[in-house]
Amino acid sequence: MQIGSSQYDLGSVGGQSLDGSFRKTESVISSRSGTSSKQGFKATKEIARNLTDIDLFTQHLEEWVTDHSFMSPFALDELQNLDFALESVLFQQLHRMPCSPQSTHTSKEQEFLALEDFLHAITDSLWHSLWDENGPSPYSIWCPRYSGSKFYTVEKAIARRRLDSLCGAALVSRNESDPHVRWDQVVHFAVYRHNIINENELTMSSSSICKALFYAARILLSRTLSKYTSASNDCVYVLVLDSSFGGVDRIWNKLGNANWRDLGCLQIVLATYYSIVQWCGESRRSITSLATDHGRRLHQRRVERRLVGDSEKAIIPVDYDAESVKIVEKHIQDHRLKLEKGEILELEAVQDRFQIQELLQGWNGCCYEAFSLEFPTEPLMLYVGAHPTRLEPSWEDMSLWYQVQRQTKILNIFADQGICSKNLPQIVSNGRILHSGTCTRQSPKGRCDHPSCGTPILVVHPIGQPLSTKSIPFTSDDAIRCCRDCLSALKSAKSANVQHGDICPENIITTNGFYVLVSWGRAVLDDKDTCPAVNLQFSSAYALQHGKLCPSSDAESLVYVLYYICGGKMASQEQVDSIESALKWRERCWRKRVIQQYLGEVSSLLKAFADYIDGIVGTPYSVDYDVWVERFNKVVDGGRNRGKVVEVEQAVRVEDVGESSGIGDSS
Repeated sequence: MQIGSSQYDLGSVGGQSLDGSFRKTESVISSRSGTSSKQGFKATKEIARNLTDIDLFTQHLEEWVTDHSFMSPFALDELQNLDFALESVLFQQLHRMPCSPQSTHTSKEQEFLALEDFLHAITDSLWHSLWDENGPSPYSIWCPRYSGSKFYTVEKAIARRRLDSLCGAALVSRNESDPHVRWDQVVHFAVYRHNIINENELTMSSSSICKALFYAARILLSRTLSKYTSASNDCVYVLVLDSSFGGVDRIWNKLGNANWRDLGCLQIVLATYYSIVQWCGESRRSITSLATDHGRRLHQRRVERRLVGDSEKAIIPVDYDAESVKIVEKHIQDHRLKLEKGEILELEAVQDRFQIQELLQGWNGCCYEAFSLEFPTEPLMLYVGAHPTRLEPSWEDMSLWYQVQRQTKILNIFADQGICSKNLPQIVSNGRILHSGTCTRQSPKGRCDHPSCGTPILVVHPIGQPLSTKSIPFTSDDAIRCCRDCLSALKSAKSANVQHGDICPENIITTNGFYVLVSWGRAVLDDKDTCPAVNLQFSSAYALQHGKLCPSSDAESLVYVLYYICGGKMASQEQVDSIESALKWRERCWRKRVIQQYLGEVSSLLKAFADYIDGIVGTPYSVDYDVWVERFNKVVDGGRNRGKVVEVEQAVRVEDVGESSGIGDSS
């Protein structure tokens, strides 16, 4: 809420003149050199001294407030520009808001610590991103008890047992020479109380608005009378936050995480930005200029992911003509080794031999069902790669490199660390094809003219059918089991610091009643690894926006898969034909809680999991796989709760939960 003379004429605090008429203070104190200005200054000082009773203030003003409407001071376009400008800024909130329905009086400490941390995260991130990258922020958070009281840090208020009487939190401009905080140092103020909205309307209650106006008048009067402040006294921004969820636009979701890109949160960020501008002047780079760079950054990401060429300005079109399709198909056929049913492959060095059974559909034309001649009863998956000398001219063959050479590396990491799970593929054998006849290659890593010479092979177990080939919707039991098995696989991979990076229905197979997460070629090992695939339907929002994974990216992709297999309406390829449209689809689904509501019709546990993921997407905080695997195990293995799960009211341990990236409103 922006309050001041430019909007509601509240910056022009009134006082009685000598003849009894009403005189605007700002006209009176425009010059303090004359007698009238001295009288006006004295009157203003008297008003400030008497402005202490918030209940009396509310009583006189409430009727006027009820007759007026109070809208957001920011246009949607302005908020969108802010969102684009800050797309790479991390707002890292460390404390969570305790939003449990069973919250007791003892949680008030956590509430104010979370509020302090929330405001600090906004201010600190804005300062270091837009004003001074290296220097410390000149602002801190202090809390008053009432209009004329001292200011306390939250820790000091807790120590002195003043917490119950705190009325809100102020962003304060620090004065190193004076340890005491005054009202004229307040940059903006957050009124913090329960039930700030009307019972039957999504509008702010009149009492909440009156409290905001009271503290706004207090701040503006203090600035007017101050000998030290350099800030403008034209207006002040006052935030009105509900200690349950943050406001009419829910700032905190039901797990207590800040939804940083939620509309309400963006308004708070923008109000903080303008408040800092009042005190420190314009930032080094403006919001408008940073937002203008959004298109350039987006195009650069497209080029990096080969969605467009360097000279192109649009996504590569999907509708090729028939002639172009034929050329592409011929190109692929020329570069890929095709194997026939019954053909026997022998691998160099290990001399394992495998017989080809059939080509498996949906695996980029590189995966076959095969049998080991030593153990012919167990079907296996055999990936056929491309020789390294053929990788550069063909992007299609690069996908084979991920499927074979890089997946071999990842699965060997699992094996070397002793990670064994029925939900992860296990290496049976790998190596290069030993072809019949004489080999004329000049070096061990070279190749001769034989089409299969040096071609890498990866053989894994088990084999199964991808989810993309199964009929949907899945039953509640199958969807829960699928989620449990995938979480188990991700839990095991996390112990080796590995993220999958390409979770989609094609990369989850079902066999013998359980599910296996396969195709680990796009897995990410560290922050410098930029291997995750770009899947406009199933990739996480962070992966689409930044070209790399955050700790919750795999879990977010899994939620989209669950939504798909349960019969949820996914966006078509025509609807998500670009990264922008894919991000908008995700933002809309999370903001309107489409995914949670749909999964809630299938299983309350799946809905709870989606709510949890909504709270941590895009943050540096890890998914607590231990807790969720345990909860799903109780349902899958318990056998008592079939269909809808009703045990989700149990508190979830989420100490490491961070904040939302902006794609969700989990309220």
